[in-house]
Amino acid sequence: MNLLDIRNLSIELIGKNESTLAVDRVSLAMKEGEVRGLVGESGSGKSLLAQAIIGVLDDKWRVSADRFHWRGKELLHLPIEERKAIITQDVAMIFQEPISCLDPTTTIGEQLEEAIDSSQLTGNFWQRRKQRKEAAVTLLHKVGIKQHELCNKSYPHQLTEAFCQRVMIAIALARRPMLLIADEPTASMESTNQGQIFRLLASLNQLKNMSILLISHDLENITHWTNTITVMYSGQFVEAGTTEQIFNKPFHPYTQALLDSSLNANSNVPAKSRLMALPGSIPILQHLPIGCRLGPRCPRAQQACVAAPKVKNYHGHQVSCHYSLRDSYK
Repeated sequence: MNLLDIRNLSIELIGKNESTLAVDRVSLAMKEGEVRGLVGESGSGKSLLAQAIIGVLDDKWRVSADRFHWRGKELLHLPIEERKAIITQDVAMIFQEPISCLDPTTTIGEQLEEAIDSSQLTGNFWQRRKQRKEAAVTLLHKVGIKQHELCNKSYPHQLTEAFCQRVMIAIALARRPMLLIADEPTASMESTNQGQIFRLLASLNQLKNMSILLISHDLENITHWTNTITVMYSGQFVEAGTTEQIFNKPFHPYTQALLDSSLNANSNVPAKSRLMALPGSIPILQHLPIGCRLGPRCPRAQQACVAAPKVKNYHGHQVSCHYSLRDSYK
């Protein structure tokens, strides 16, 4: 049984006169202990999908799905309060900008202690207070922060972005989640700090069997840390499969374009030359193309692309394209 099983999830932005389909019938499934990458350009709907999973979208968004199962339980049929209680207990999320997500008026230690679940504590109130402090220190050590006294007394603006990201991970771990959603956890970080964060997430997966949904715009970077990958473009599902399948034999033109634009693929390109890239840019919500939303930029687009393609499954390697690259590997 899948830990998370979402089928044909759609997210609409409700306007005064009409609604805009920001995420269009996207499916996502995760097993226990799996590390899945969710990849796409900025504006592809990755963060919206993650926020829909943890239930933090406000009233201007409408979420619907054919199936929204968490550990076999259908969540969309439950009252909002009950749904959030289940998700917040089992799922945690690391957001893109850790400094902006932390409370600037409260010390790191106070925020960590507040995040610790009371069910983990025993004894009288003075004993519980000591246990909270000890648990906060343990969490900081788990994420690689050894100077816990200095960190606990600090405010978010007094720490580096890399330190704040580690603190966000510690807060996320406070409830011992079964699924950790990491939304661009290394954005704007130096390569050294990026490697440290990814290694930390990998160790949590290996030691705690924690499932991780790793969201990124950099397909090449996350191939080193994931078991499976799902690719999105402009709110639509594009391709999914094992990391090896996606990296070595991509079926969708968009996935191939992401790989072609990577640094390794352009390592032999002369200095100041243009990198390989699809023409144009990702469409805005107000002007979404009909059918396959990649159509206006796709080098393989034909008349049939004005209709949205159906998902085809080739031994677990799924692709949504009328004219996929699959035949080119034969």
